[in-house]
Amino acid sequence: MPGPKKRPTYSPEYKKRLVDLCRAGRTPKSLAKEFGVHETTIRVWWKRAEVDDGVVDGVTTDERTELARLRRENAQLREEREILKKFAAWSAQEANWTPSKRSGS
Repeated sequence: MPGPKKRPTYSPEYKKRLVDLCRAGRTPKSLAKEFGVHETTIRVWWKRAEVDDGVVDGVTTDERTELARLRRENAQLREEREILKKFAAWSAQEANWTPSKRSGS
């Protein structure tokens, strides 16, 4: 049984070329027919380039990358903090532990 279709990957230069053609007046639909890339994909590249180049407001690719990195780092720090809290509680419990005295000796 075949697995899910793998999405094709395109180089940044290729994406830029198609975006430049859009900016020059070509439609994503005509480019999709000519280059075999889905029209929606070209539109996404175009919109992303518009944000990255400051033509329209939005979160740039660099900002998205940084945000993802910070979220991963934040999750890791939260996990480490929880581990340290558990260790601190365990250490405090161990420090207060005293062996029980035997009454039969």
